[in-house]
Amino acid sequence: MPGCVRSTKALADDGRMYKGASHEFGGAWLAEGGRSMHKPIDRRVFLRAAGLGPVAAALTRWSLAAQGTGERPNIIFIMADDHASHAMTCYGSRINKTPNLDRIAGEGMRFDNCFCTNSICAPSRAVILTGKYSHLNGVRDNRLRFDGSQQTFPKLLQETGYQTAMIGKWHLKSDPTGFDYWHVLPGQGAYHNPQFIEMGERAKHEGYVTDIITDFTLEWLRTRRDASKPFMLMCHHKAPHRRWEPGPKHATMYEDVKIPEPVTFNDDYNTRSAAAHEQKMSILHDLTTRDLKGVEPPAGLSEQALKEWKYQRYIKDYLRCVASIDDNVGRLLNYLDEAGLSDNTLVIYTSDQGFYLGDHGWFDKRFMYEESLRMPLLMRHPRLIKPGSINDDIVLNLDFAPTFLELAGVEKPKDMQGESIRPLLRRKTPRKWRKSMYYHYYEYPGSHSVKRHYGLRTKRHKLMHFYHDIDAWELYDLERDPHELNNIYDDPANAALVKRLKAALERLRRKYGDDTMSEVEGA
Repeated sequence: MPGCVRSTKALADDGRMYKGASHEFGGAWLAEGGRSMHKPIDRRVFLRAAGLGPVAAALTRWSLAAQGTGERPNIIFIMADDHASHAMTCYGSRINKTPNLDRIAGEGMRFDNCFCTNSICAPSRAVILTGKYSHLNGVRDNRLRFDGSQQTFPKLLQETGYQTAMIGKWHLKSDPTGFDYWHVLPGQGAYHNPQFIEMGERAKHEGYVTDIITDFTLEWLRTRRDASKPFMLMCHHKAPHRRWEPGPKHATMYEDVKIPEPVTFNDDYNTRSAAAHEQKMSILHDLTTRDLKGVEPPAGLSEQALKEWKYQRYIKDYLRCVASIDDNVGRLLNYLDEAGLSDNTLVIYTSDQGFYLGDHGWFDKRFMYEESLRMPLLMRHPRLIKPGSINDDIVLNLDFAPTFLELAGVEKPKDMQGESIRPLLRRKTPRKWRKSMYYHYYEYPGSHSVKRHYGLRTKRHKLMHFYHDIDAWELYDLERDPHELNNIYDDPANAALVKRLKAALERLRRKYGDDTMSEVEGA
């Protein structure tokens, strides 16, 4: 099927085909007695007669035809690793500037309530590929291998004529599938002089990893891309993942600057459960000598002064890695302009989850607290998205796959659990759009000792249950307490609210088929 459709002019949303290209199956011109008849025909009848099956049927729903473009969009999906939204100017950062990422926001849409369903690297990537929660796609934590034989959105796009490519950080243990071309880092990959695996062949490359990933991306666009096909290209960066090793261009950036500490830097976790106290991701206690690049702190520092010194070492390296991403995103955007690809290319920038930038005195992610739950999400398509748009609906990484499929005119499989955000891109929120989201984190015992927990987030409230070797609930009013410093679960005044939120949480667990009841109950 790839490449079989070259010119469909208009296809109606109700699944009936009208005027189109006569030499392709997408046309609705019928030959009768040596003359053409402009006559609508039922698409299923036509496709059965042509012997083209369900994949071709999906093509008859090209959504962009309804926008008058007459062609399917190219898709460039740029994803960083651990890039917190509050380290981006367009999200209000007070510690760094990201002009090229801001350009995507300014020319497209910024999503202010995009969340991950499991805040850890490999699980988030598996959710994005499959449109299914971790308990269904088989990757609950970083220790598990992704089953590449399962359905993914790149495979579905590939089957319907897209050329697909994956470049950069993969981190799913199995080889990529569903891609015409792949060139990925083994495991976490290295920042300097990294090895890459290109279609099964391993080789070392000189230079800085963020630059190299962009070089490979541009090379694919320039020399490997089939210009007769729409493409879906995943450009996935390693940065700014631990251990935050900047490249030479940004090695001394912020050298003479003191980065402001977050307002929750000295959080004492009062009112919080034991989960917040027993984690192993604190700036003071858990940053290693390698994280600090072997530099010893000045002698005689108090505990507070040592914490502040470590924070400056950590955050500057983190932000230097982000600066390299921003520069390289600019390189990619400039190429799209130069090549005349910008008008019909959907550009997405996101991260696999958020990150703690000293918030609550931490680094890393995993917890359902806002800084790691929240993902940056910027999307630009000049024909579809009004510049400078902002959306505050609840959006999940679960929604990415259905969105890409709908924009490509491919029907969402029934077992995908996310929803297409295409209506949101047009600033039309569906009446039944979700009012809450479901989260579940599993990797305990494990790195950083973050307890297993699941929870519910609405626009205003967040309810979390920590379980396994603990049984603790936390509830936050995000309107009154945006930094989540005051756990109000045990306040008798909130008994009715707790009951209502628990019922809503149970409904979501059932909706998404999370039947890991024995784990949830600590059995």
